Amino acid sequence: MSFPSLVAQGLKAERFALLDIGCSGGIDPRWRAFGGKLKALGIDASDSECKRLAAAESNPEVSYVAAFVGPSADRAIDLSAGPAAPLIMKMRDRMSFMRTREIRDAKLQTASPEEQLRHNAWELTGLADPTKPVVVPDLLAQRGWTDLDYMKIDTDGIDWQILQTFEGRLASFHLLALQMEVNFVGDGAADEHSFHNTDRFLRRHGFDLFRLDVRNYSSRALPARYIWPTPAETHSGRPFQGEAYYAIDLLGPHGTARVDGLTGEKVAKLAAILSAWDVPDAAAELLLGCRDRLKPVIDVDRSLDVLAAQTQGDRVRPLDYRSYMARFESDPPDFYRPEGPIPLRERLAAAWRAFSRPRDSR
Repeated sequence: MSFPSLVAQGLKAERFALLDIGCSGGIDPRWRAFGGKLKALGIDASDSECKRLAAAESNPEVSYVAAFVGPSADRAIDLSAGPAAPLIMKMRDRMSFMRTREIRDAKLQTASPEEQLRHNAWELTGLADPTKPVVVPDLLAQRGWTDLDYMKIDTDGIDWQILQTFEGRLASFHLLALQMEVNFVGDGAADEHSFHNTDRFLRRHGFDLFRLDVRNYSSRALPARYIWPTPAETHSGRPFQGEAYYAIDLLGPHGTARVDGLTGEKVAKLAAILSAWDVPDAAAELLLGCRDRLKPVIDVDRSLDVLAAQTQGDRVRPLDYRSYMARFESDPPDFYRPEGPIPLRERLAAAWRAFSRPRDSR
């Protein structure tokens, strides 16, 4: 059993509240571990995709809204400007994946919505009304969402603008964690959609970076092999975009005051998020630091065993938490990579991990 599933079993008074801005492709499967305890709202500019997702949805607490998102409900979205800021659009045009899009453009024009979305050509699908954008915090308030555990933003362009609509309002939603697409290019402007601006904004609002995935893109001058079956990131190239994962750090310098304001179920959900991000060490640290608060929700010792097993990956018989920590304290050689050339067994294991646990391709 995964740790998020274990936490889901312990939830009595609360659900896991998820907001997915840019939900084409569906809610990330890892959050389905919460089962009937999952409450989610997906927003996407593709009307046809939202209809498809709604038709396939079996959880009555999960709904989808087809709408463009913007900083103002009174300002129509200008589709002629492209989905991203001018600088990002210029950078995109230099990349090999955009050349592939050009090569395939004629076929994509008549392809199915599913195929268009698979190539990230969402602008070719049936779209929502660009003259009626929504402001996300206002939409949440209209729907009575006063408590939010997790937010994901991935809109291929205006992620930074959307984040800024939460200025001074993140605390009111009691947000635990946020996942967001970031750009590693820019000119240093204070208002551009870049990692450094995102990082400053979220740290100012009390969030810390717990994981960062970097996606490399080759230029069309010398294309590298694609990682996925669709044109996107490549095996080599410059760091262009990535996925940043932020959460409140309850064990950090300002954590004590924050813990006092959270229920045990809320703390358990934060630990589940960290585990789902594949940072089980941070989840274990939270369990140890908030043991008394978590006791009514989960069996902390059993949970530590589950997290220890996650850390050990595909080991057939993983050690329990106490045994694992005792082994670490003995400073054994298996906590290090052997000196010299990387053994074939280790290379094959790494290749299998990359195949069986691929990063989010969006």
